[in-house]
Amino acid sequence: MTQSWFITGASRGLGQEIAEAALAAGDIVVAAVRDPQRAVAAAGEHPRRMFVQLDVRDEAQVQAAVSLAVERFGRIDVLVNNAGYGLLGAIEEGAADEVEALFRTNVFGLLAVTRAVLPHMRRQRSGHVLNMSSLGGYASSQGWGLYCATKFAVEAITEALAQEVAPLGIHATVIEPGFFRTEFLAGGSLGRVRREIADYAATVGAVRAFADGHDGAQPGDPKQLAQVILKVVAAERPPVRVPIGADAFARVEAKNAAVAAELAQWREVAAVRGFAG
Repeated sequence: MTQSWFITGASRGLGQEIAEAALAAGDIVVAAVRDPQRAVAAAGEHPRRMFVQLDVRDEAQVQAAVSLAVERFGRIDVLVNNAGYGLLGAIEEGAADEVEALFRTNVFGLLAVTRAVLPHMRRQRSGHVLNMSSLGGYASSQGWGLYCATKFAVEAITEALAQEVAPLGIHATVIEPGFFRTEFLAGGSLGRVRREIADYAATVGAVRAFADGHDGAQPGDPKQLAQVILKVVAAERPPVRVPIGADAFARVEAKNAAVAAELAQWREVAAVRGFAG
């Protein structure tokens, strides 16, 4: 059956690759982008694709874009919350306005789109919400803590959402990509904090150097990620969490092992039994 996709941040990177894969599979795509005219000029017209203007931070624009999609195609079967950006810097370096802006897009924007789409999925008693997280959504690290905080929030939202909508015939999955060769490390997708503190040169400074040196050298192929997304959507029992990429799996396994080791070390001290009675 032909499915109708609503994909945010669909003008480039992973969003664009997922949109192209869905079109190639014969599906319908509503590509939500900041500048539809520019997107059409770059990608060309397609009878099964509609570009809609969307800044996920604008709730009225979110509602209008979703309404246009349903008016044109009658339903939304798959929502891909892909819009977002990164912020590189130490926790102390992040100014309040920088952190608030990051959460406004990566978390509050995702929630706004999800709230707008879910009533249609509930009416259909079917649908699949895919929230793009990151390997940093499962395990945080120096320099990425502020960005990872938004992705940890996306993980929590998705886990709860999956339980809430399951009785309604709707699935929810959080996607955890590793490093894929997109523009994420470039200036358009990765912000840098305004203030750098010299004391963090050995930790966060090393991460800044890594980001500068690895743009365009990431190991993951975005086209392969898009094919994994299609398989997740086609699954009879989709997972709640999917790491994608060998580096993402390694990071999840390393964190699981570290947590298990700490549990074993501290169980006798910390597993208090509470009041007797």
